[in-house]
Amino acid sequence: MRTKLLITILLSVFAGVALSQQQVKIMTYNLLNYPGTDTAVRNPYFRTVVSSADPDILIVSEITSQTGVNIFLSKILNSLSVTYSAGVFIDGTDTDNAIFFKTAKFNFISNTPIATQLRNISEFKICDKIYNDTLRIFGVHLKANPEDSLIRAAEVDSLRKRTNLLPVGTNFIVAGDFNIYRSNESAYKKLLLDNPGDDGNFNDPFTLTGTWNSFAYRSYHTQSTRTRSFGNGSTGGLDDRFDMILYSGAVKNSGGIKFIPGSYVPYGNDGNHYNDSINKLPNTAVSVSVANALHYASDHLPVYAAFEFGSATIVNVNVIPEGMYNISLNKLNRRDSVSVNLRNIFPPYSIVDSSKSVIDSITFIAPSIFRRAGNGSYFVVVKTINSVETWSKTGGMHFYTDSLMNYDFTSSPGQAFGNNLILKGVEYCIYSGDVNADGIVNLTDILVTFNDGVNFLTGYNPSDINGDNTVNLQDLILVYNNSSNFVSRVTP
Repeated sequence: MRTKLLITILLSVFAGVALSQQQVKIMTYNLLNYPGTDTAVRNPYFRTVVSSADPDILIVSEITSQTGVNIFLSKILNSLSVTYSAGVFIDGTDTDNAIFFKTAKFNFISNTPIATQLRNISEFKICDKIYNDTLRIFGVHLKANPEDSLIRAAEVDSLRKRTNLLPVGTNFIVAGDFNIYRSNESAYKKLLLDNPGDDGNFNDPFTLTGTWNSFAYRSYHTQSTRTRSFGNGSTGGLDDRFDMILYSGAVKNSGGIKFIPGSYVPYGNDGNHYNDSINKLPNTAVSVSVANALHYASDHLPVYAAFEFGSATIVNVNVIPEGMYNISLNKLNRRDSVSVNLRNIFPPYSIVDSSKSVIDSITFIAPSIFRRAGNGSYFVVVKTINSVETWSKTGGMHFYTDSLMNYDFTSSPGQAFGNNLILKGVEYCIYSGDVNADGIVNLTDILVTFNDGVNFLTGYNPSDINGDNTVNLQDLILVYNNSSNFVSRVTP
């Protein structure tokens, strides 16, 4: 018991460290027709920019081929160590978008193209490896030139048709080169338009009214980094706010992913280079080497912002399914999955939040992550593949958001509503044998287990009560005994 308690405490401490909220830096960068004939010349500059900015996720535009993705990944992002991976690249018409991410932090899910008149909008889906929070990132490069505002508006229409269909509360952002000149441009207004009945609009962290290529908005400009013509880049110095990161209402307000106010940065823009080259000394935002790299790598500045992943409460639930528990070894025969629900403590006891977890076979801890429940008292309700649904004690557990908590069903019968636990050895367990999950162990469960045993059923099945991957007499005896004792769910 003392060893188990020590392991439980240590795991709680480590879980608090590992599952704490993490800040993620997302950056967008127009690479200026990459790779071009001058790739070997520009690569060292890109290495300087990316290594100094150190994004966790990088969305790029004006990349032209899978070869370009491979070169950028190997020669720039992973030139010193293998840190980044690339998402699936889709080679559409004109130039394209690509996504890179730190392999240790994220899993790539998909790249879905949204066709427009000129080039695809890319819907990238990624999830972080700690919380499994999924983020949709729409990579855009809208049509350039002031006279093409109607085309940009049509491109945004295609984007909004997609985001308007997403479920309310979906975490998504859009990042890239918008080529938008003013706040009253149709494309920008369509991006921000909050329609009744959908949650597909975007939010800008800044309220910048009027025309953006003015001195008043000099701190927000991202194009152009240079005043002289070379490498096919635009000239004229910094005077346009083309590159942006906008985000959904869910990211603005709450949830597992949240924008961090004050983190939005047009990288290298110190507000003192209006209509001037970014590397004209002095640049108070970055070092001389970075300013030079920004100048020579591309005609756009990258933009980054920080987002918080994992706004959640973790409840370490100690629970032992009776049939799985091996008394002699003081462990479970196998790790078992468990559903954990938080229910209101007042009728009708509605489910407020839920989590899927796995019970550790030695510590009996199931770390359960909750994101929707607010501060208050809730019943903790647990159910495994063949256990009787078990509710926590009268009054439930007091729940605090964004914290690490514990609830122990194994310490005493009073931890379950109606004392609905069974003592095996020195541990209290939740009852097993509810094979058909109807809340009671009875003749139906006996018949199912008997038939599965006669048919020599193997593998992960509800009728395998003790978790040895075979349905046999031992499973049938446990179901029969609990049926004889009228074991069933006990609720308020």
